[in-house]
Amino acid sequence: MAVQVVLVHGIRTSSTMWRAQTAYLEARGNPVTAVDLPGHGTRMGETFTLEGAIATVDAAVRAAAERGPVLLVGHSMGGLVSIEYAGAPERPPIAGFVAASCTAVPRGVGLTAYRFLARGLDRLPGRGQWLADRVLDRTLPPETRFDFGAGGYAYDMQDVALRSLSVLDLLTALHRIDAPMWFVNGQYDQLRVNEKLFLGIARHAELVVVPRTTHLVTAMRPDVFNAVLNVALTTLERT
Repeated sequence: MAVQVVLVHGIRTSSTMWRAQTAYLEARGNPVTAVDLPGHGTRMGETFTLEGAIATVDAAVRAAAERGPVLLVGHSMGGLVSIEYAGAPERPPIAGFVAASCTAVPRGVGLTAYRFLARGLDRLPGRGQWLADRVLDRTLPPETRFDFGAGGYAYDMQDVALRSLSVLDLLTALHRIDAPMWFVNGQYDQLRVNEKLFLGIARHAELVVVPRTTHLVTAMRPDVFNAVLNVALTTLERT
């Protein structure tokens, strides 16, 4: 049976951020499910809750597991939520896990500063979208430039989601994960702050750092990220 892939997006964006990965996986022959978390994308009218986010991931994983082994892939907030899920005591049915741009414990000064910055940008004209567009224009290749915003931006849920992440017990969860795991970070990603800690705790993890890349590693270097997915899938296919 082909390895099934479940993709979990980051904060503000939606399942559309995975278009390059979805196209690659479908061409490779791997069925793929890209979810929208509560308050994001097709579920923009809902309120984000951590429980709802984890339930969304769980439903997608369990449905995929009925068809074959599952590779779970999460980016940023989606990666943090997926770590919590993958390390649950009941051991969810995943065969492998790729955690991108999420090697940071979302607590304390770091989280407070991030929320302060996000609220400041939200008060700018147009909620700061003109600034985000300028950054994306300069950093993303044409083939992925519009993927992050194609499903809309969940501005109203940003602070709600950030606040909810503080209760995650990521270090305990990481220790419990017994599936093969790959951390993927851009060289200049601000969420590399606890990279060594995460790598030291996760028992079956490898680290891939993509040079000259920021937090948006999946879109900035889609071919490289897809190559990591290929490594993960090939590993699972051999077991």
